[in-house]
Amino acid sequence: MRAMILAAGRGERMRPLTDHLPKPLLAVGGQPLIGHHLQALHAAGIQDVVINHAWLGDKIEAALGNGQQYGLQIHYSPEGATGLETAGGIRLALPLLGDEPFMVVNGDVLTDYPFAKLFDVLKPGKTAHLVLVPNPPQHPQGDFALQQGLAQADGDSKFTFSGIAVYRPEFFREVPAGAQKLAPFLRAAMARQLVSAELYQGFWADIGTPQRLADADLFFRNRS
Repeated sequence: MRAMILAAGRGERMRPLTDHLPKPLLAVGGQPLIGHHLQALHAAGIQDVVINHAWLGDKIEAALGNGQQYGLQIHYSPEGATGLETAGGIRLALPLLGDEPFMVVNGDVLTDYPFAKLFDVLKPGKTAHLVLVPNPPQHPQGDFALQQGLAQADGDSKFTFSGIAVYRPEFFREVPAGAQKLAPFLRAAMARQLVSAELYQGFWADIGTPQRLADADLFFRNRS
């Protein structure tokens, strides 16, 4: 299975830290945010990783190279200066991701989710599988409900989409070219019961502000 790390965001809420450094290269626990994912993916048995980029993407390529330092083969999907949103970016990268299901993880989260669990999680007849997490303080309303193993757009109790998922390539083949958000396509697939999901209650953090970056850095340094 191949993996894709989404690294094309501008990181507006991280400014001024991201004015001269792309968000995935901000340091947590002595290494770049994206480095934590690369290490975990390698440990799970992944060999090929696709990374999309936009803002200051050349710095991402310069820092990570071909992935040899992580025991991986990294392929890049550049999206220009402004990016293509999540669905548009994945659609553009499809030729690099192959014909089999692939996993995707947001480059600006930290987690100890066991990625190897995703190898066989996508059941026949389903086009996506989402990892949901308990709602963090900054997102109390959640994103999607979970009922009998299926993700649902509406429900009494919603959880937060972690940014970790598995997709079949055909999920994105109906996505128009250009900048496209992911949520509308997920909701359409949920209405057809094509999206399975699970709730993960281990460590997960959205590194969306300088304060959360500092908190995560302290967490990792205290663990070492």
